[in-house]
Amino acid sequence: MRVPLSWLGEYVDLEPGTTAEDVHAALVSVGLEEEDVHTFEISGPVVVGQVLDFVEEPQSNGKTIRWCQVRVAPEGETAADGGESVHGIVCGASNFFPGDKVVVTLPGSVLPGPFPIAARKTYGHVSDGMIASARELGLGDEHDGILRLTTLGLDPEVGSDAISLLGLDDTAVEVNVTPDRGYAFSIRGIAREYSHATGAAFRDPADAAGLVVDGAHAAGFSVVVDDRAPIRGRVGANVFVTRVVRDVDGTRPTPAWMIARLKLAGIRSISLIVDVTNYVMLELGQPIHGYDLDKLHGGIVVRRAHPGEKLVTLDDQTRALDPEDLLITDDSGAIGLAGVMGGASTEIGADTRNVLVEAANFDPVSIARTARRHKLPSEASKRFERGVDPRVAVAAAARVVQLLEQLAGGHADALGSLLDAADAPETIRLPKTYIGSLVGVEFTPDEVLGALAEIGGTVTDNGDTLLVVPPTWRPDLRDKSDLAEEVARIVGYDRIPSELPVAPPGRGLSREQKLRRAVVQMLADNGATEVLSFPFVSEAANDTFGSAEAGSVPAVKIANALDATAPYLRTSLLPGLVDVAKRNLARGLVDLTIYESGVVFRPVAGAGFGSRSLPAGAALPSDEVLASLNAGIPPQPRYLAGLAIGHPIPKQPGQAAVAAGLADALTMVAQTAAAVGVAVEPVQSSHQAMHPGRTAQLIARGEDGTGVAVGYAGELLPALAEEFDLPRVVGVFELDLDALVAVAPADIVAGVIAGYPAATQDLSLVVAETVPAGDVERAVAEGAGDLLEHIRLVDDYRGTGLPDGSKSLTYALRFRAADRTLTAAEASEAKLAGAARAEERFGAHIRE
Repeated sequence: MRVPLSWLGEYVDLEPGTTAEDVHAALVSVGLEEEDVHTFEISGPVVVGQVLDFVEEPQSNGKTIRWCQVRVAPEGETAADGGESVHGIVCGASNFFPGDKVVVTLPGSVLPGPFPIAARKTYGHVSDGMIASARELGLGDEHDGILRLTTLGLDPEVGSDAISLLGLDDTAVEVNVTPDRGYAFSIRGIAREYSHATGAAFRDPADAAGLVVDGAHAAGFSVVVDDRAPIRGRVGANVFVTRVVRDVDGTRPTPAWMIARLKLAGIRSISLIVDVTNYVMLELGQPIHGYDLDKLHGGIVVRRAHPGEKLVTLDDQTRALDPEDLLITDDSGAIGLAGVMGGASTEIGADTRNVLVEAANFDPVSIARTARRHKLPSEASKRFERGVDPRVAVAAAARVVQLLEQLAGGHADALGSLLDAADAPETIRLPKTYIGSLVGVEFTPDEVLGALAEIGGTVTDNGDTLLVVPPTWRPDLRDKSDLAEEVARIVGYDRIPSELPVAPPGRGLSREQKLRRAVVQMLADNGATEVLSFPFVSEAANDTFGSAEAGSVPAVKIANALDATAPYLRTSLLPGLVDVAKRNLARGLVDLTIYESGVVFRPVAGAGFGSRSLPAGAALPSDEVLASLNAGIPPQPRYLAGLAIGHPIPKQPGQAAVAAGLADALTMVAQTAAAVGVAVEPVQSSHQAMHPGRTAQLIARGEDGTGVAVGYAGELLPALAEEFDLPRVVGVFELDLDALVAVAPADIVAGVIAGYPAATQDLSLVVAETVPAGDVERAVAEGAGDLLEHIRLVDDYRGTGLPDGSKSLTYALRFRAADRTLTAAEASEAKLAGAARAEERFGAHIRE
């Protein structure tokens, strides 16, 4: 929320000399977050000038310039830049005439950009300043011609300061408004907060003198709320106020002070009538919509959209409506998305003469869903989503009427309506001892009563309990804990001592935490890059990449998803990695090795998961409540996944490029296994997202030798890689890190450094093509016994010299004894024992 200081000062007393930094400091003290300071970034001398005469001079480039004589100071007086009262200025615009009063930026001034102004020679003349346009002054986007002050309804004295005249000397502070404090999305709310922080007198703009708020006389215009499908039982609109203003002049200019304030607040000026509605929205926090009354057909009905219904909104987009969308309609059909954007059919224009003003209160959830569904965030929806004071609608409508009468020449009509079905705020019971027990600081009764009254609450003393009715502009105050927080905030957070808790001795990271950190550090140390992706995915992504063990159990769907295209909790980390790879590949990063460690959500068949209500208050939940809460949470094991594309080893002198693939995925798996001290073996398998001939299931073996399936490694299906615009070969792996850590030894012990030499031999075995090389390797290792220190597959030959349907597997063997030097005979004996075991299990024989 951007707040011009001149506007803020109308409703709360600002001490002379108060700066933007002072206002920020005050607002931060009551819990608002400082964001930025905005100014027009303009400095003088910038004055009012009057065009005396000009000569049009065509140029060789086809452009015609005007050599102007402009009076910039009263006759006989010195100009603000110390020069003569009449300056010669070159101007390329052609929308002004002799006698027009304009804004002249004299030499020495600086315009937004920054763009310093100096006397310079151009088109054969020395231009002694510049006649400015609205865009050059920072007032808007119009750059078709210079700013004629008569178009703003101004006739100031020549030579007067144009910066103060146009409100360009104002400053705005910007604060971040959290979702629970929607009332602060207005000058009214910020002024009240500044009053809380400084004690300065606050004047509620909704109660301003001369503002007619009694809407009882406005009647006769039909408004019906026909919400037959309320969301969560809440009717779409509980307040709907309309007022009519007739004989407005939509061609009148918006006053300079209003344009400047809107600009500083982040809203561009459009037209007088629209600017007035935006101005009141910023002032009171009540979104306003204006209709061209002559374009309406009958009364207004607020209802949900019909299936297949469409609406052309003010941005000229035809929108297909959802049955959940709340609409404003007349006899012709839909004329607006309630609380989000109006329709083009009743748009205010320059020829509008009669205006219907709407000030309503819509259901926050309904408006939020519609805005997200149509990707239409607006200033109005931003306020309705957070909650708008239902009692300010009448005052806001009256304020619009007042301004249209004053600025547009209109007059209020008796036609209008007032529908008010808003519920009164519920009374909150606040035990007198509760605040001190929760905050840890004792407040006096006067401090508590004063703070509650200051925020607008109505307090009744009921013995040991205070009965508090929150103000209508604070829908976030729902229980005693909220009131305790408000008391602490208003009295001052500085009353709460800052004491760090003492960490209990003898504790640190758990075994699981240490191992998880060791894993991610190991992968990073070996050149991979850790990434973090969103846990929200589409149903198709879960179906494509979800772990094979997930079976047919449906994923958990989010009730109010941030993105309607990704409403499910992930069952795999691979969708996020694929998206990250695709995004980086599109930005030219073709060689990529990434990994992610994070939780996945694995619902259990037959169990229901979803939100559970937590009892209000700060009392410790009972075991039953905790059990209910835990029952609503699906299992969330921590997984680890990696992906490699491109060339992990690039082409270089003496080295050909090595493409990424299954080997890189298995390498990352081996690094992970080494970090936790577990042996992980790849076994031929299948996975719905991986190449059928290039997929391995990962089996982790603990200290007892028992094998546990912990995940998969392989290459993405080529068709899937193409679908995501990735290279044809993409190496991936995913494993259950919790399961891997569970089988890890209690302590990782470094191996003994051998003191005797090793004996190395090769073993080539012929087996059927269908026999996995890993199974043969395990059989050889088992048969060779304790003397075998290491075994590795070095060749897989299939071709000439072998029987059909068979292959030759060659293993490199390393033997070593801890107490002696092995002889060649001992090593050969162990090798043959391994070959015999392979023959016994798989019919293997030594290749001649």
